[in-house]
Amino acid sequence: MIVLGLTGSIGMGKSTTAKMFADAGVPVHDSDETVHRLYSGKAAPLVGAAFPGTTRSGVVDRARLAEKVLGDPAALKTLEAIIHPLVRADADAFVARHRAAGAPLAVLDIPLLFETGGRGRVDKVVVVTAPAEIQRERVLARPGMSEAKFEAILAKQVPDAEKRRQADFIVDTGQGFEAARAAVDAIIAELSGEKSGKAGS
Repeated sequence: MIVLGLTGSIGMGKSTTAKMFADAGVPVHDSDETVHRLYSGKAAPLVGAAFPGTTRSGVVDRARLAEKVLGDPAALKTLEAIIHPLVRADADAFVARHRAAGAPLAVLDIPLLFETGGRGRVDKVVVVTAPAEIQRERVLARPGMSEAKFEAILAKQVPDAEKRRQADFIVDTGQGFEAARAAVDAIIAELSGEKSGKAGS
């Protein structure tokens, strides 16, 4: 089985691209969704102990947690030390499950793949990209987003140009979503061919 890492900076269209893989029948592990699940389960007491006042009824209050960690590198490191190993264990179990089921391809949707040293966990990397002005427009249209918050998030992420340089495949959502879907289909076809020993298409 080929494990494909899917990543991209904020506002690039990564979630939409992940859905395209899922719609094509490829198993997709979503790190963000896993974090949401952990925040109402296994991670909640750990986060609550590290950041008092950030949980309500055994569930992490994401807004309160954001207030505690945004702009505080030490607090963010503490949070990552709690969350990243739990997400990684969940992803490892996902990969093992689909490998055992004989899936030819599985996707790990990891927003901070390069930032967290996740390159070694996957066989190939897909980077989702878009022009900077489209990225900015998409992100600033989100509820509760500000220029300052956007800049703070960008400052934590490996620059888009560097991600593209390290990518095995690139999906550009700035060309429109039909073009992005065609790129996804081409990646699946190539990797399925590679897996079965046929020439990639």
